[in-house]
Amino acid sequence: MNGMARDDLAGRTAVVTGGSSGIGRACATALAEAGARVLIGDLDELPENTDRFGELGIATQRCDVRHESEVAGLLDRAAEETGQLDILVNNAGIGMVKPISDVSEEDWDNCLDINLKGAFFGCKHAVRHMSGRGGAIVNMASNAGLLPRVSDPVYSISKGALVALTKALALCHAADRIRINAICPGPVGDTRMMEAGLAEFSDREAAEQMFIAASPLANALGRMIDPTEVAAAALYLVSDGAAMVTGTMIAIDGGKALGVPPRDS
Repeated sequence: MNGMARDDLAGRTAVVTGGSSGIGRACATALAEAGARVLIGDLDELPENTDRFGELGIATQRCDVRHESEVAGLLDRAAEETGQLDILVNNAGIGMVKPISDVSEEDWDNCLDINLKGAFFGCKHAVRHMSGRGGAIVNMASNAGLLPRVSDPVYSISKGALVALTKALALCHAADRIRINAICPGPVGDTRMMEAGLAEFSDREAAEQMFIAASPLANALGRMIDPTEVAAAALYLVSDGAAMVTGTMIAIDGGKALGVPPRDS
């Protein structure tokens, strides 16, 4: 499904934050299927992952990305157990659909801490392990980081800042042969964030169609984006095929961030 051979990432060590569900789980699974040794960090260990993760040799560790010591510990474990760290996918994140007038200081701190500071911690400590040998980091941003959205301004701020962080660190660490890119997805189905969003509506089916209609290509295809489609982009960005790719943003959003879609005729 991902277009990579079983051993394309053989011998490489990868860490995925927020890897227990949705996009993170799809990324972790795809990396392992391509031959990487994968360690995921998440607040939850879901029973439904046990068998598949066991088959693929995916290890898990509890990690709250708001705390630097936990992120550092996650990356240290991966590097110590395998002697290296080659890949980091900073995927952990939360949504926040609120007008700015309803956002408390606690709301702001939680959103920015998870979506931005957690990725900062990941990059900081990944660079420590990757310097001298190179590596690849993928930050999971959002189409909201490319084009602000009226329904979730603070979320858009957190993802816009993550895009800026990606570009800045890509420039800073190109000399270290560390490639840092971002993916900007949405609307993606079968994720905790999407499920939480749909739960806010009394008519789930109508809500799904609303999300789909906001993305012109998703609307044309009549479906949301699948997490495996986002994982395929992550696989490309960490592969040797992307050896000269850094500081880029790949929008896996069906054209949602392009602007106002045309009206139906």
